[in-house]
Amino acid sequence: MKSITCDILIIGAGPAGSSAAMAAAQKGMDALVLEQRAVIGMPVQCAEYIPAPLMGQLNLGTGFVVQKVTGMKTILPDGSARDMAAPGFMIHRDRFDQTLAEEARKRGAGFFLSTKALALTDDRHVVIKNDAGETSVICPRIIIGADGPRSRTTLWCGAPDRKLLPAAQYHMALCSPMNHTEIYLSPRFYGGYAWLFPKGDSANVGLGIKRNDSNPHRLHALLSTFVEQLKKGGKIKGGPLGATAGWIPTKPLESAVYDNILLAGDAAGHTHPITGAGVFTAVSCGRMAGSWAAEAIMNDDLGILAKYDDEWQDLFGHTLNRAHEKRQLMEREWDRFHQVIKSCWVGFREYYQSDPP
Repeated sequence: MKSITCDILIIGAGPAGSSAAMAAAQKGMDALVLEQRAVIGMPVQCAEYIPAPLMGQLNLGTGFVVQKVTGMKTILPDGSARDMAAPGFMIHRDRFDQTLAEEARKRGAGFFLSTKALALTDDRHVVIKNDAGETSVICPRIIIGADGPRSRTTLWCGAPDRKLLPAAQYHMALCSPMNHTEIYLSPRFYGGYAWLFPKGDSANVGLGIKRNDSNPHRLHALLSTFVEQLKKGGKIKGGPLGATAGWIPTKPLESAVYDNILLAGDAAGHTHPITGAGVFTAVSCGRMAGSWAAEAIMNDDLGILAKYDDEWQDLFGHTLNRAHEKRQLMEREWDRFHQVIKSCWVGFREYYQSDPP
């Protein structure tokens, strides 16, 4: 079996993985990224909104931008709505991911596409297999797991459950342009919400709800009903132009460091447990992981990796943990939906005024 050595092996070429590769390569590391998909960013599994501050930080141009949005409208079952400023951009997520990967390549990172990470050996090497059926072993000094919500790397670490929530989405034609996103809350959407995110003359229309093993088809049935509701309301028209589905972590890990393995992005639960937003934290935590991995190698000291936990927890820990507590309250008190929902959704001032009991 062919053996390949590198300083840092990054599993996953999403925003966290490519950001980690970029940061590591900038510090002179031999960084290698594995991606099981043949085309980075495809299929898209995202509502495709990113906040304005992220665009300012990245300086990647606007080639992946579809439109600007100015805010978020939260709509309750009685039709009442709350507007909230939320400047950002609707993007082509596949192009965004590809742009990040290209920036990492420019800095010297290598990419293996159509390649799966199969197993972690006892000596911390990674067995891989490409689409031609050829197996090899990668021998890195540090591994960064950025392989999404159903992360194999997380399983290797024996990390706790990140409580995944299923979501499904259709791409639909809009009846008229919009400059804001819309969130729909309802007692029918247990533990989640429905959304309408504009993309020029079309929109992403989706739903995420807490998993129901006794009725696995409930998600798609509710989404179909929601689509019909939007059609009757004159928001969207026609049939689906595309469809996708995926999983959203709803619980951050307490630690994202396991010996010489770091976790970042969805693999670490770096996703807001209430909204599901995760691109900003994925990019930020990916950068941190790549940078601290490089520092550990340059100083020949794996103990430095603990500083990755310190940094991401300092920046995002309080927000993510508080949101997880809000989620626990929301799920526990769901039968009192109308009494608790405003204190459990970020679009209402009550969310910021009260702490979970």
